[in-house]
Amino acid sequence: MLKFQSQLHAPENPRSTKTSIMIIGGAEDKIHGREILQTFFNRSGGQEAKLAIIPSASREPLLVGDRYRNIFSDMGAKEITIFDIRDREAASASQWQSFLEECTGVFMTGGDQLRLCGLLADTPVMQTVREKAQGGEITLAGTSAGAAVMGEYMIAGGGSGESPNRSLVDLTTGLAIVPQLLVDQHFHNRNRMARLISAIASYPDRIGIGIDEDTCIIVEGDGLLSAIGKGTVTIVDPKNMTGNNYSEVGATDPLSLCNLKVHLLCHGGRYNMHSREIIAESGPTGSH
Repeated sequence: MLKFQSQLHAPENPRSTKTSIMIIGGAEDKIHGREILQTFFNRSGGQEAKLAIIPSASREPLLVGDRYRNIFSDMGAKEITIFDIRDREAASASQWQSFLEECTGVFMTGGDQLRLCGLLADTPVMQTVREKAQGGEITLAGTSAGAAVMGEYMIAGGGSGESPNRSLVDLTTGLAIVPQLLVDQHFHNRNRMARLISAIASYPDRIGIGIDEDTCIIVEGDGLLSAIGKGTVTIVDPKNMTGNNYSEVGATDPLSLCNLKVHLLCHGGRYNMHSREIIAESGPTGSH
C-alpha cells in the first residue's frame, strides 16, 4: 500500500514538500505552457529542486536527457544529474546512490519500456527510487515508457483497432512502483482501449489506467488519483466484473467481459483507487 505523506486538504497550489508519483501519457508539452513538467518541477521543490533524469528507455539517452535538463534548468532547478545507465552494472554505481540520497525529484523519460525494465529492474538504483517514491520522500515522474513501467505488471506492446483478445497485448513484469495499476499511454491517440481491456482481462485484480498524450495522473496519499493536462485519463475498474472468458478462448478469439466499470477523467478529475470511487470535484488540480 502506498504510504505517501498525504496533504489532501492542503491548498491546490503544490508546495515544495508535496511529493507524489506522476504518470504521464507521453508527448507532454515541452515548449509552451509546460503544465505537466512545471507541476513536476514545483512538486520536486521548485528552485530548490535536485533532479535525477533517467533516460535509459531511450536509445539516445544523452540527447533525450539533455532535452529535459535544459527544460528544468530554464525553470531554475538547483541541481540536475542525468543517470546515463546503459547496462545493469552501471545501475549499481555508487555515484547514483549518493545523488539519490539528496535528490528531490526523479524523471524517467520515454523510449522502450522493455529496455528500461531490462536495465533497471532489481537494481540498487531502482530499489532506492521505488522506496523513496512510495515513502513520499521524492516526486517521481515517468512519461510514455516511463509511465508504462509503473505497475507490477506492464504492457510491453500490442496492437490496436481490433476487438479485445488475448493476442492483442503483450504483458510482462513492470517496476512495481504503483503495483495496483496497469498503465497504458498515448491512449486515445493510438486507439488503445481494446488492448487495455485485454490486459485487464488477464489481470482482473488490477485497475486499468489509460492516459492520453499531454495528460498525467498524479498518485498521492490514500490512493488519490488526480488528472491534469489536455486529454483524458481512462479508468477501467474490473472489481465487480461478472463474466470473463479469458481462460476459455483461443489467443485471437474475442473476449467477453461483463460489468466492467469505466470512468473518464479530464483535468481536475479525481478518483480513489482504494475505494474505487470518483471524488466530487471542487476545483482544478495542478500548478495554477
